[in-house]
Amino acid sequence: MTTTSEHGAATPPDTEGGGLGFSHRRIVVTMSSLAIAMLLAMLDNMIVAPALPTIVGELGGLEHLAWVATGYILATTVATPIWGKLGDLFGRRIVFVSAIGVFLVGSILCGVSQDMGQLIAFRAVQGLGAGGLIVGVMSILGEMIPPRERGKYQGIMMAVMPVAMIAGPFVGGYITDNLDWRWAFYVNLPLGAVALVICWITLRTLPKGTGGARIDWTGTGLLAVWITALVLVISWGGTDYDWDSPQILGLAALAVAGFAAFIIVERRVAEPVMPLRVFKSRNFALASAISFIAGFAMFGAVGYLPQFQQFVQGSSATNSGLLLMPMMIAAMVVSVGGGIFISRTGRYKALPVGGTVLVTIGLFLFSTVDVDTGVIATGVYMVVLGIGLGGLMQTSTLIAQNSVALRDIGAGTGAVTFMRNMGSSIGVALLGAIYTHQLIGSLEDAGADGAAIAAGANSMTPELLRGLPDAAVALFQRAVTEGIASLFLWGAVASVLGIVAAVLVRHVPLRTGKKPEPEPEPEEADAATRST
Repeated sequence: MTTTSEHGAATPPDTEGGGLGFSHRRIVVTMSSLAIAMLLAMLDNMIVAPALPTIVGELGGLEHLAWVATGYILATTVATPIWGKLGDLFGRRIVFVSAIGVFLVGSILCGVSQDMGQLIAFRAVQGLGAGGLIVGVMSILGEMIPPRERGKYQGIMMAVMPVAMIAGPFVGGYITDNLDWRWAFYVNLPLGAVALVICWITLRTLPKGTGGARIDWTGTGLLAVWITALVLVISWGGTDYDWDSPQILGLAALAVAGFAAFIIVERRVAEPVMPLRVFKSRNFALASAISFIAGFAMFGAVGYLPQFQQFVQGSSATNSGLLLMPMMIAAMVVSVGGGIFISRTGRYKALPVGGTVLVTIGLFLFSTVDVDTGVIATGVYMVVLGIGLGGLMQTSTLIAQNSVALRDIGAGTGAVTFMRNMGSSIGVALLGAIYTHQLIGSLEDAGADGAAIAAGANSMTPELLRGLPDAAVALFQRAVTEGIASLFLWGAVASVLGIVAAVLVRHVPLRTGKKPEPEPEPEEADAATRST
């Protein structure tokens, strides 16, 4: 028996439950290439970071250094929902391998860059491809595997994230020290080629898509405009420009106007790049909020831990990466174990609830650090935070996918991944501003000696700090500690909203894909569970 989609295409019965009847062996083979693609997208920022000082020394353009990362993140954020929607329209296989191709072309161009302007532009090309890798992986899993079985596979895929964060700095440092920095980009080519070939072969039975629908170019353009303006406001406000400057006020107005226009367009077009109907599902909206908080906590707050480890605890750059391992290993174990638990029991609500609670506790524990806090104590705090993040990584995506009809699974996955990326971007910018403000303020409050140190705080390195008098070292370490404590406290406050969102999630039974059943509309999925 087959069913007919809204575009008239026949689909197998199992697709209505989100599964195409792939064997376990076939899934494992396909996942090997998907894992490589996921690793490429997440590893790239981490592997490039150690090479940046060398890159700047060769290409120049120190004042534009931040844009090497910002350009990549911004392009990834904008591209994510677009790739998800393209997968819905034209099929996962061709769209996913196209994203891999764009990423590899961007990697080659980055490797041959001759100045900082070229590198930033080509990093944006890389980011455009990376946006399709993450959402493509989750959408393909969503189409191949029924939700009831999907948890264990998604848990494995999301475990790639901490692996990338652990391995990236070491690989990048080794390449920079022993090879040319350009190999930090060229290393993507063999891995990407393997992923491309395996995906092209193993994904050939995925639905082809309609191919005849119109692409929402207006919505796509407006999405890029308001996101770019918002990120620029957060990145430049209070640093490059005053908050009340014409530049920041103008960008803020552009972000608001662009967002309003985007909502209007998405409500009217036939095939919106981000279908607003998916947000009618209560669970989808809550999963998006949880995803935002996870990105905010993981990349926002945690991104500043090396500051405390290097400046206060005296760790080297390499050792500070090692010191993050308790958190990353805990996150990986819980992510995989949580997926297995969901597949065996069909229950998932405990993971986001417990995860958000532990993330909040972990962030609060870090807000209590002082200059005497040791490595063992911070290691324990990391384990708590890692367990919490492990409960959120793949569960938010699973809840979101189970809340939308199969025809919207790409756009829905893109939307929830977009929210995670936005949380990361906003977390890095906002918490970074809190950290810097608190650090400088603490130094300036310490009198003339502190003000002198504050004047050079932007260029302070652990090596320079070790060469200062003991009194100056003590002042700077105290300022760093106060800045770290402040940003983690605000991170904990923000994560409380994640607890509220997780508690409000309704348990909707996961579709099994074992028998034909009509695809529920998002609002119907919630209505059907009011009695549960």
